[in-house]
Parts: sequence; C-alpha cells; structure tokens
Amino acid sequence: MLAGIFTFCLLCFIIAYRFYGAFLGRRFELDNRNKVPSETMYDGVDYVPTKTPLLLGHHFSSIAGAGPIVGPIIAGIAFGWLPAIIWVVIGSIFIGGVHDFGSLVASIRHKARSVAELVNIHMSRTGYILFLLFIWLAMIYVLIVFLDLTSGTFTADGGVASSSMLFILLAIVLGLLLYRGGAPLGRTTLVFIPLLAAALWAGPKMPLSPPPVAGEVKRFWDIVLLLYCLLASIVPVWALLQPRDFLSSFLLYASIVGGFAGILLGGLPVEYPAFTSLHAKIGPLFPILFITVACGACSGFHSIVASGTSSKQLRCERDATPIGYGSMLIEGVLAVIALATVMVLAPGTSLAGIHPTLVFADGMGRFLSVLGLPPGAGRHFGLLAVSTFLLTTLDTCTRLARYIFQEIFGFEGNRGRIAGTVASLALPAVFAFVTLTDAQGNVVPAWRAIWPVFGATNQLLAGLALLVITLWLRQKGRSVIFTFVPMVFMIAMTLWALVILIFSESATGVVRMTSAVLFVLALVLVIQAALAFRRPPPRREEVEPKRLGDEPVSLC
Repeated sequence: MLAGIFTFCLLCFIIAYRFYGAFLGRRFELDNRNKVPSETMYDGVDYVPTKTPLLLGHHFSSIAGAGPIVGPIIAGIAFGWLPAIIWVVIGSIFIGGVHDFGSLVASIRHKARSVAELVNIHMSRTGYILFLLFIWLAMIYVLIVFLDLTSGTFTADGGVASSSMLFILLAIVLGLLLYRGGAPLGRTTLVFIPLLAAALWAGPKMPLSPPPVAGEVKRFWDIVLLLYCLLASIVPVWALLQPRDFLSSFLLYASIVGGFAGILLGGLPVEYPAFTSLHAKIGPLFPILFITVACGACSGFHSIVASGTSSKQLRCERDATPIGYGSMLIEGVLAVIALATVMVLAPGTSLAGIHPTLVFADGMGRFLSVLGLPPGAGRHFGLLAVSTFLLTTLDTCTRLARYIFQEIFGFEGNRGRIAGTVASLALPAVFAFVTLTDAQGNVVPAWRAIWPVFGATNQLLAGLALLVITLWLRQKGRSVIFTFVPMVFMIAMTLWALVILIFSESATGVVRMTSAVLFVLALVLVIQAALAFRRPPPRREEVEPKRLGDEPVSLC
C-alpha cells in the first residue's frame, strides 16, 4: 500500500510538470529571445548566468531546506497522513508551483527585482514598505526556527556535525575549481560525488564534541552557525552558495531515490492512522493544516529565493519551467517521502516529545536498510541530509534578509552587506540564548514555539506574492484566474489561522503578539491591493509588447 500511494503521487507530479508546466509557460509567454538580467546586468557576484543543472541544484536546495520534512511530519502526526498528503500533492501542483514559477518570471521581467519592488511598481509606495517589512520579519522567523533545529541536530549527533563541516570545505573547493580554475562541470561533478560520499562515511568516525557555552553544547553550535551565516551572506554566490547547494542537491536526490527504492521494495506496511482528528493539539484541521505543512505544498519563502537570487542567475527564460515549477514538484516528492516516515510509525505515536528530524532519520534508516545499508548508517544519512537542508536554508535566508534590509535602508557596498547581515542575525542570536516557555510554564524549544507563526507568516507571504503576480498580470491585460484562485485561498486560510493563534491560550506571548502584528500588516496590504485592482486593466492591444533581444541567448 505504501508503495502504491507513493507511486501514485509521483505520477501526479510527472503529469503535472508535462502538462500544467507547459500551460504556465504559455501563459507567461516564455521566450529565449528575451534578454535576462544575468546577461544584461552581469557583475560576477550576484548576477551570474548559470547552467541549468547547477542552478536547479542551487534553487532546489535553497527552497527545500528542512521545511518539506519538518512541516509534513508535524501535520501527519497531528492530523493523520491522508489530509497532509492530499494537500501536498494538490498544493504543490496548483498553488506552490504556480507561486514559484510566477515569482521567478515576474522578477526576470523586472530586471531581477524582488517581489517587494514589484509591489512598489504595481501597487503603492506604502504597500512596498510594508511588504519589505513583512518579508524581513518572515526571514527572521525562518532563521530562528532553522538555527535552533540545526544546532540541535549537531548536538544530538557529533558525526553529523563533522560530515557537515567537511561538506562545506568540499563546496568551497568546488566553487574555486569551477569559477577560478575553469574546470568542466560534468567531470568535476564525477569527482566530487565520491568525495561527498567519503565525507558522509568519515563524519561518524570523528564526531565533533565541542566545549559547552553557557552550560550547553548547543550554544556553541549556535555561535558557530551564526558566524557561518555571516560569512555565507557576504561572499560571492559562486564561492559558497552555488557549489554547496549544487552538492547538497545530490543529498536531496539521494534521499528521494533511496526513500523511493525503500518504499517500493521494502514491503513496509502503513501503520499510522490515515486520519486522526479534526482538532489536534496544534489546532483545528482547517486552517492549521495549511500553515503547518508549509514548504511541502506552498511557501512564500520560495518567492524571495526566486526573485532574490535565482532570477539573477537564470540564463534564459525557458529555464524558468524546470527551475521555478519543477523544483516545487521535486519538493513535493520530498514531502511525500517525509510523510512516508510517519506512515510507518506505530499507531498511537504522540506528537509530544517527538523531534521531526529524528522521525525522518529513523524512517530513512528503515527505507535504506532494504537496500542493504545498516539502519544506523541510514539513520546517519537521514540526519546529515536534514542538517544539510537546514544549512542551505540558513545561509540562503541570511543573504535574502540582507538584501531586504539593504533595500529598506538603501545600504550599498561591502559596508551595506555587513550591516544588513548583522542586523538580520541579531534577533536570531537573542533567541538562541533565551529560554521560551508555553502558557503552562513548560520549557519549549525555539523551533516548536515559533513554528506556528513561522508557518502562518510563510503561507501568508505566499498569498501576498500571488496577489502581486496577479496584479501584474492583470495590468498586462492577461488572464489571471490561475493565480487569483490560489491567492484567495492562501490569504483566507492564513488570516484565519492568525486569528486562531492570536486568541489561542496555548500559544506563547511572543507568538500571539507577533500574529497580531502580522494580521494587521497583511490586512493593510490586502486593502492596498484591492485599491490597485479597482483600476481598470488595459485592453490587450494597448499593452506594450515585450522587447526581445537582437539575438537568442547564447547559453541556451
């Protein structure tokens, strides 16, 4: 049964890419004769034309992170795997994929400007400032959650920390060989994949055991990770982000292939209930399911990646289909595998006390044992994969938060990069050394306390990004129904969830206060958009045609 469910989901994603992906390409009128920002604005730092496999790995690793693992597992345990898996498949195809694809195309059509800048162009200056603030807050929540998850994973398994450090060193060397040594991508990849496997093998042999800071080893890793984020945010993308994301994509692909093989060949039974309750400890199924699964089906964070980094590296317009739409569908596959690790749990498993990364690691250990890998090694691989995804999210999110901070205050140059990065890491650094408690006074991890508001912020950001894309398409005189319906759904669900969080007695004070602020910000932005929608769209023949380049883009 498990193999059949997974195969059906995989077929849905393949069919969607072939037909709905082509439909979106026609709707957005992709044409390789259009010059893209990486070509017209090349600077060797942020604007760098990138081959499709390399950019696919970078973009997929950046958007995936641990979100499609942590969120689906939390939702699957709370509500049962069936509601979560239905939302992952439908959401990825018709909402998340459209959101990612549209954000990428809209950005490259506006000189790789961010989604926030599109608000300034198509909505209002007030909406622009508020949207920037909303995005920056969303990035801060991402950093808080994933910093806590990563340091916790390193503390639980020093071998994972060792493998991760070796992995970062490999990425730096790969970047130097590709961009300074002129090494061919294909041959270099054939060398570095075995080296990546060697790092995976060597990590458990030499686990890192750092000294405690403020009485906890976890604090040491918090400091190391904050310093890593600082460095990763200010160096050129080719020096760390691109090669590390490219290498980490192979761990993602290996997780997908290994998970699929284990599911297909293992004959493992589905033991966890398909449906548990309409109202779990984390809240009612509607709308809490849609903010808990988060990145597994739709994520506003993706719009910031697409318009913040990937649009500056896309080498031609038609690459938007595999990069924008294809990556979201692959992430959906990863979310289904994460749910499969819930499906094989024994009945009666409680959400309380379970760390989602450990659920995934244990499940991967069971799946990979079918292929002859010892369960302990499979579990280590699962933990390393999760930690790699977490690191990817951390450094990408820090760079994006830095972009937004610089955009708000107009900071430029090296000083602007450093100031924007430090400002963006300040609040996560505070949370790393603060003990959070729930309404009953029980100590809760930062990731668990922040996850509800992180999920709501993330999904609301997706709804607002879809709103901007819809407004842009309408002002171009194009059909908007395929973006309008997902936009209305996402905004309605997340505003509803925010109201529940504001009045929830079980939520922490930080979560309730933050939810109230986000609700007000979102409401103002929706009103601003409604005013913009009142302006009649131009007739199709009045819209200025796209300007095409003199020659096709050579890299494509």
